[in-house]
Amino acid sequence: MSTVTAVPLQPVKRSYLIYLWLGIAIAVIAAFLLAMQGEPALAREAKASDVVTTASGLKYKIIQPGQGGAHPTDTDVTLVNYEGRLLSGTTFDKSQQPTPMPVTGVVPGFAEALKLMTKGEKARFWLPPALGYGADAKGPIPANSTLVFDVDLVDFIPEQVLRQMQMQQQMGQAQGVPGVAPPAEAQGKR
Repeated sequence: MSTVTAVPLQPVKRSYLIYLWLGIAIAVIAAFLLAMQGEPALAREAKASDVVTTASGLKYKIIQPGQGGAHPTDTDVTLVNYEGRLLSGTTFDKSQQPTPMPVTGVVPGFAEALKLMTKGEKARFWLPPALGYGADAKGPIPANSTLVFDVDLVDFIPEQVLRQMQMQQQMGQAQGVPGVAPPAEAQGKR
């Protein structure tokens, strides 16, 4: 049998314990800061104090105020420049020129966002998955993605007015009105 000789531990100096606790606190703070840096900038921006959240969960920030006045409604067609991105910053869609969009012809969050804008306004919108594509993956957009849109509302008109303008243009082309090109099949018959 062996006998174990008990060796008493020497007391630790108080300054060593203070250094130990300070080191732990610094490590926790550094871990928090690293975690914040890992969060995409678009996600951090959505938490800023100047970002407004609607009852549905849509978040928006006005980048450039519009001309005030009227807002698009469900019966309007908007003319917009836009860029759609994921929270990571990856662009999944971008208009090359002002694009006509019926307010009711887009995902619910984008429609809600358009109805908040005025002519000439530029804004950034964060659509939670429930207001975007939800659990469905759509092309480059993964399922359950928060979508971020930068939108410039150039103009909007009632859809009925747009349809009348299109009909008038088609009738003008069919009748050979000067300044309006006739349909392609009619050009060959002259």
